[in-house]
Amino acid sequence: QVVTHSVFSLAEALMKLDPEDGAQIMDYIKTSALLSREKQLLQSSVREQKKLLVENAKLKKDIEDLRGQLQDKQRRRLGQKQRSTFTKLKQAPPPPQTHRPIRLKPRPSIKERAGGEASAETGSEPLLGAEPRLDVSRLDLRVGRVLSARSHAHSLSVQEVDVGEPAPRTVVSKLGPNVQLDQLPGAMVVLICNVKACKLRGVVSRARLLCCGQSKDCVELLAPPPGSAPGDRVTFLNFPGEADKELQSKERVLERLLPDLSVDSKGVAQYQGCGFEVKGKGLCRAPTLTSCAIR
Repeated sequence: QVVTHSVFSLAEALMKLDPEDGAQIMDYIKTSALLSREKQLLQSSVREQKKLLVENAKLKKDIEDLRGQLQDKQRRRLGQKQRSTFTKLKQAPPPPQTHRPIRLKPRPSIKERAGGEASAETGSEPLLGAEPRLDVSRLDLRVGRVLSARSHAHSLSVQEVDVGEPAPRTVVSKLGPNVQLDQLPGAMVVLICNVKACKLRGVVSRARLLCCGQSKDCVELLAPPPGSAPGDRVTFLNFPGEADKELQSKERVLERLLPDLSVDSKGVAQYQGCGFEVKGKGLCRAPTLTSCAIR
């Protein structure tokens, strides 16, 4: 109100002094006043902007400081947790050992080293200088069915026998005069199937028929138990070893075992008191003879 009153007073004074130019002077004065006011407003706005910029910078700095403090607290908390875990692990008792203690093998004697090692190919060869196993389990005994029989030279006979293989085996035998060849086809017999093949009077024999008898003139073919089939194995309860693939002549295995093969007083075929057995079917027997040798 004071400023407005002063402006009106100044305008009246100018109009009195110079009626013609008073109005122009007043317009100039009003324009200057408006420009001055706008300038003041603009300066005030700039100051406000500067003030806001300063406040924003301060707020940004405060935010960065708070973020740094938060990160420091997180790092300290993680370090305390790791130290606590390490302390617990350090104080915990060690786990029990589960591995087996190492056992040192005794050093072989001079005699054992001289004997050598078993063959790496078969894994069953005896040590050099050691006595190989010698019992009836080395014989490959099987049940067979005679398909045909015919006489041969020098009181020999030839049989074709089914032993459960794709083709029958040819067997050359010396059975004796009391065995009727025409009655052999269809008969069940016991054979040694791992004897070495040999030619007898022009015919290659690939197995051996087991007979029993008290003399050369009184011979019977050993018979498997009823229900046996061609190819059934004859085994021994007390001698569970594996049979040789082929009996070697130089070892004379069969010749050394034959004295212990016999028929007991009940007609049962046995080796050192252990019966010839077809598992699940029974024992091998002599048809009529007792207490005699097997050959």
